[in-house]
Formats: sequence, C-alpha cells, structure tokens
Amino acid sequence: MSDEEPPPKRRMVRLPTGGNDGVGRGKPARLKTAKGRRPSSQAWLERQINAPFSAEARAMGYRSRAAFKFTEIDDRFKLVKPGCKIIDLGCAPGGWVQMAIKRGAGKIVGIDLLPVDPLPPAEMIQMDFTDPAAGPLLIEMLGGPPDIVLSDMAPNTVGHRETDHLRIVGLIELAAAFAIEVLKPGGSFVAKAFQGGETAQIIRDLKKHFDKVQHVKPKASRADSSEVFLVATGFRG
Repeated sequence: MSDEEPPPKRRMVRLPTGGNDGVGRGKPARLKTAKGRRPSSQAWLERQINAPFSAEARAMGYRSRAAFKFTEIDDRFKLVKPGCKIIDLGCAPGGWVQMAIKRGAGKIVGIDLLPVDPLPPAEMIQMDFTDPAAGPLLIEMLGGPPDIVLSDMAPNTVGHRETDHLRIVGLIELAAAFAIEVLKPGGSFVAKAFQGGETAQIIRDLKKHFDKVQHVKPKASRADSSEVFLVATGFRG
C-alpha cells in the first residue's frame, strides 16, 4: 500500500477571469494589491488582465474574455437558436451566459461553486456540480431537456501534472455523461479541455452519441495556453 494521500475530490472551482470593473480602453487595469506577490507574479497577472481580449471585454461590459471564446465557437457552429434551452456548468463569472442571452437563448440555467451576479433572465445557482442532486435540480429549473450543455469547468490545479490532468479529465467526463443523459436529439455539447489532457477516450465516447466531435482553440484563448474546447454537435439521443 502507498503512504501517499489520495488525490482530493474533484471540484470545479476556478477564479473568475475578469469582470465589469474598468471600462476604458486607454488605461490599463491594475491589481488592487500586490501584497504577498513576487514582482514577476504581479507583472504576469497584470499582463493577463490587460491582454487585448480581456481589455476589450471590459470595454464592452462583458464579464470576461470567455465571452469572445463563446462567440467564436457559436459563429462557427451556429449552436444558439432563438428560444433554445441551455445549461452552463461552471458558469462564473457569467461571460458565456451573457453571450447566450445576447444571441437569443430562451432559457438558461447555470451552476458554479462561486457566486455569480444576476444575469436575468438566466437563473444561476451556487452549488457543486459533482453533488448528485445538482443534475436533477438543473433540469427542474430549466423545465425540461436542454438544447445545449456548456462546460467551462476547471479544477484548482495542485501543480502536479498527472494529478491536474486527471482532475480535468474527471470533470469533462462528468459533464459529457450529463450531456449524453439529458440533451434533446440534435443538441450540442461544448466543454473546456486541455491539450495533453488524455481526452481520447472521452472523444471516442462522444462520437458514439454525436454526429461530429471537434477540437477548437478560439483566438481569445491565450496563445501560450494549452486550453482547447471539445465541440460535439448533432446529438443522436
């Protein structure tokens, strides 16, 4: 038997990536405090905040640069139809919800461990998606099966590559299983993944249920990030 402690329970917490504060383009955003941070860390964080898409998101009143990621994915795959129903897993701080509303979604329910400021008419709950009660509650709130399941969930990383990958893959597996269980025929599933995240088996499983499954890296994702998105369309039921 190994003396190592088991990996921590998978959770979907991640820090919000932006917000509504600071709407001007000409003035770079600065962190409120540098207490406890090395100068190199402070500089890196300010670069992320002032990256072009983050600055543009603030200027346009979007909650995060994720709004542009969702827009690019939707432009390409035409996911959001007028009046469609959407469940957003890991919805904080609300960038995807904002754009789905803007693009005509009829009903949106989101869930996150972090609190999310209201975005009517969407409904968002602060709850752990890994809780067995979460899935049924989301369907009840939505009033029936969704047309789209979105997942921007990502776990807190621990700095151990293999462990972090397993935690990421675990969340994608949960989101994919949920989508396969609840989607309407013809529906779509979008999930954040990471290159090298051992998603081959997930893709094989998705291909059994969807007409098309693709990897997409939106332009709004940082070039130095391994972030990609799995987009599965044409759910066969």
